[in-house]
Amino acid sequence: MATTYKTLLNDDVVSTRTLLHESIPITGTLVYGTYNEENIKNFSHGRFQSVYDYPFLSSSANHIFDLSCGYSADSNLAGNVAAVDENKKVQMYNQLSQVLVGHDVTGSILPFDEDGNIVAGGTKLKECVFFSFSRLLVKDEIKKNSVRVVLGTGDYSAPFSQTKTLGDYGANNDYRINSPAGEYGILHSSSVSSAPCGLVFYQAGIMVVTASVFSGTSQFLQSGSTDQSVSEALTGSSIQDFSDAIRQRINDIDFNNTVELNSTVYFCRLNHNEFNYSSNPTYLSESKIRVKDSSIDSPVSYVTTVGLYSSDNELLATAKLSEPLKKTPENEMILRVRLDY
Repeated sequence: MATTYKTLLNDDVVSTRTLLHESIPITGTLVYGTYNEENIKNFSHGRFQSVYDYPFLSSSANHIFDLSCGYSADSNLAGNVAAVDENKKVQMYNQLSQVLVGHDVTGSILPFDEDGNIVAGGTKLKECVFFSFSRLLVKDEIKKNSVRVVLGTGDYSAPFSQTKTLGDYGANNDYRINSPAGEYGILHSSSVSSAPCGLVFYQAGIMVVTASVFSGTSQFLQSGSTDQSVSEALTGSSIQDFSDAIRQRINDIDFNNTVELNSTVYFCRLNHNEFNYSSNPTYLSESKIRVKDSSIDSPVSYVTTVGLYSSDNELLATAKLSEPLKKTPENEMILRVRLDY
């Protein structure tokens, strides 16, 4: 326990922030085919499908993302009396748009906007596919301008005969902040100059892709012997069957996650006339300093530990040096202590 304390001044304390990034690749073989669907978990409620990196019954399996679809009650697809799971699809759309977009002044749920300019109106994303990535992958947030998704847009039997690459191109300088869930970027096909085709919400870790990216094929899904376009599949198939068809078309999903590391750096200054003696009882022998052979010798101490104390001298944190540092009245030191949180 220390017996001598030194107060840190404002200039001795500096706060910093460091962003650490990790590359997250999700291959199409992982989400479709590798484990014979044993890493795909379907639920009795039928509202979404969960994808794991290993058979989900294994204790070592990690949740990767949830997959679902839905459409707005204002969509041209809504109101079909023969539609399968229409209430669930509308509810999924409303739930996510309520969380990610919010409400207007009348209290109505706002739909997903193609360019993020909600006030100006414009084109709305009314039929969507939802990717909700796990916090294990996203960490604090998805790094802007790092999202790249390659999807197969060919026929059901050969989905990768045609592909489309989606990305949040240029989002490091051009992103939106008018979401209750944080910042989000616009997904484009191939380049920032191409038409918007979805949204990616960075802090929430959710990607919203318009179903129209698959509108070029008349064989999006096969239900029995019947071919369905993406619009027909949205109304004529369950969320589970639609999610299966989406997984079959995932070639690759790549993004970088972000870990925000906040640090406080304390500069502990040992002046020439400070901390030259030790409070260790073994420093003395018969009231004499062990390291001094004569009374005119300079005192010597060895610094091994730095303690950070509260204003009432309660020990809060300790920092150990890699090796003892010799301290005498003839030298000065500045010890840099970093506290991460």
